[in-house]
Amino acid sequence: MSAGRGRGPLLLGVRHHGPGSARAVRAALDASGPGAVLVEGPPEADALVALAADESMVPPVALLAHVVDEPGRSAFWPLAEFSPEWVAIRWALERDVPVRFIDLPAAHSLALREQDAPEADTGDGNVGNVGDGGDVGGDGGDGARELALRVDPLAVLAGTAGYDDPERWWEDVVEHRGASGDAFAPFEALGEAMGALREEYGDGGHGRDLVREAYMRLQVRAAQREFGDGVAVVCGAWHVPALRAKTAVAADRALLKGLPKVKVDMTWVPWTHRRLARASGYGAGIDSPGWYGHLFGAPDRPVERWMTKVAGLFRGEDRIVSSAHVIEAVRLAETLAAMRGRPLAGLTETTDAIRAVMCEGSDVPLSLVHDRLVVGDVLGEVPDTAPAVPLQRDLTRLQRSLRLKPEALERELELDLRKETDAARSRLLHRLRLLGIGWGEPARSARGTTGTFRETWRLHWEPELSVRVAEAGVWGTTVLAAATARAEADATGAQTLADVTALAERCLLAELPDALPVVMQVLADRAALDADVGHLAQALPALVRSLRYGDVRGTDTRALGEVAAGLAERVFVGLPPACTGLDADAAAEMRGHVDAVHAAVGLLAGDGPAGHRGRWHSVLGVLAGRDSVAGVIRGRCARLLLDDGQLAEGEAARLMGLALSPGTGPAEAAAWIEGFVGGGSGGGLLLVHDERLLALVDGWLTGVPADAFTDVLPLLRRTFSVYEPGVRRTLGELVRRGPSAAGSAAALGAAPAGFAPGLDQGRADAVLPVLRLLLGTDDGGPAGGRDDNDLVGVA
Repeated sequence: MSAGRGRGPLLLGVRHHGPGSARAVRAALDASGPGAVLVEGPPEADALVALAADESMVPPVALLAHVVDEPGRSAFWPLAEFSPEWVAIRWALERDVPVRFIDLPAAHSLALREQDAPEADTGDGNVGNVGDGGDVGGDGGDGARELALRVDPLAVLAGTAGYDDPERWWEDVVEHRGASGDAFAPFEALGEAMGALREEYGDGGHGRDLVREAYMRLQVRAAQREFGDGVAVVCGAWHVPALRAKTAVAADRALLKGLPKVKVDMTWVPWTHRRLARASGYGAGIDSPGWYGHLFGAPDRPVERWMTKVAGLFRGEDRIVSSAHVIEAVRLAETLAAMRGRPLAGLTETTDAIRAVMCEGSDVPLSLVHDRLVVGDVLGEVPDTAPAVPLQRDLTRLQRSLRLKPEALERELELDLRKETDAARSRLLHRLRLLGIGWGEPARSARGTTGTFRETWRLHWEPELSVRVAEAGVWGTTVLAAATARAEADATGAQTLADVTALAERCLLAELPDALPVVMQVLADRAALDADVGHLAQALPALVRSLRYGDVRGTDTRALGEVAAGLAERVFVGLPPACTGLDADAAAEMRGHVDAVHAAVGLLAGDGPAGHRGRWHSVLGVLAGRDSVAGVIRGRCARLLLDDGQLAEGEAARLMGLALSPGTGPAEAAAWIEGFVGGGSGGGLLLVHDERLLALVDGWLTGVPADAFTDVLPLLRRTFSVYEPGVRRTLGELVRRGPSAAGSAAALGAAPAGFAPGLDQGRADAVLPVLRLLLGTDDGGPAGGRDDNDLVGVA
């Protein structure tokens, strides 16, 4: 076999996604005029290759192969405009030259990937860089070769040439190489270099490469029998020595015998420059797809055109960049290239020039250039005639009718649910989330609005979502049917009551009327059987939110309201005993449940003492005054009652005084403070404006024994660290000045129980029945003529 001249196929070894290789491939094909073009890729794509000539096919795109029965098992073969394979395919289609893929079929590679997971590719379908993933390994013969495993062949060649940066070496010897009279010289040179590497490193430690190369040799031989020696092969340069080697057909077939196989489907899908980047985890990734695209597409003066792009980007971000900046940046880039001995200014020189001239030495605006231009957010397009599952076709139809075009660049979308189109967009995005297709994620509105008629979404289309669509196709042929079937299945298989209530909320948001009865039946059954108050408290907020959103969308939620009301009553009854005897972690978790239920009850209809809110306030009162309840819960309940105006004047101070009395352990008292003024609940402002409460906290804190202070300090720091700096400064100033006359009188002259100088008669009387029982005097009256005061004296 020949690398470029003489008998045998024309072997064009390339770097995948290299614009210099792409230009060289086009020149070599023009010079040789082959009768057939063979490209490294899965043969199942032969039936789809004609679509590459369609006007609506816009790279970057990718061939997607997935297992028919398991769409999640998939692989991509990405192609950009500057990919040598794409250039070869388009060259052949424009001239009616047969073009075929010759790599190991996807039916085998996907089966092997499942069988050999640790050595599986990173989703690139074995379309690697120079060496298919850039890995050159040893054969395990000795320690030196073990150290050579996973060495980038470009790095080896660059190091041999005295470069410490493989990308810079590649730019100097390939990307910036001027046109020469010999179109085949670069392929011969690269093939010789790869031959030396293969002699040194063998197969790189990856046995699968041997299998792939055996299949490629068989396909090349078959093409030669059909088309003669006028066959051009475009493949990774790493494979050229193996394709050139003289091997027996029987030996190649023996390597392929018994390979596992699965049934696969294949199609074209859009791809992005960002997913071509090495940082995305793509095995054959490159560092600068946007820059490479610019080099390939610029007809002349690439540095000047690049600087103009950068200036336009900065101006769009309201940064002052003039024509003089562009001129000086070009001059500096060219000067740097000359000083560094490079044939042309590369990405390094242009970046240094942009930093110095346009960014004033700062890397902050330079990061914008890297993100938007060096990498880029270009999203390709595929024609409607490309094969697709029915669900994908329905999704494409909905995207067009709702004017929601997939975009690689992340953007925010604000929806007004009172408008029909926006409501339909919301339904689509919620249905896709139910199906596990995360095109859109709910986000907090920049306006800070809390109205239920508005929604904010963050949209970002990733190529992998095409796989998620294929996976979701098992649920139905349309988005509505698939989301309905998925919701019903999820309801049946839900593990907890909270999962079912969350699903009911999502069904209402997605407007799935056929799925809602099934979900509601499962919800009613689970709620009736679940006796865990924590589970009920977790489930209630989602139900109430569903009722609220249902009103906006005009959905009939009467059945949901009945379940929510019943659930609320069960929470009211079961919460007080569930809050007794909890450790610190369980108490913190229960406090979160109390907050969630409080917010939910606030949205439920039914005010007044007999309504939901009245019943809830009674429960909070019981919890706030029960000593067996954890301090963090008692403090939080007292704060919720205070915020709702349900505490009489001075009652909050009385409860705090009881909690901070000398008879309460420091850790429990600190937990009460955390519940009352902690958790970012505005407790700092409360202490600023209520000097009586501040004096109580200050007096308790100064009286904590030294040996106990270190135990309560972490909790107190957590409580007060969430306050705004201004609030903390104000509190510190108030403590430094000491309590005012009004605050001092409140804290001393009218101190609540636990801080007064005398005995709290009410609390003392509360223990008398127990004392009578213990002393055997519980005969319905004073024992032996003694009254209660005598009993207290004895005690």
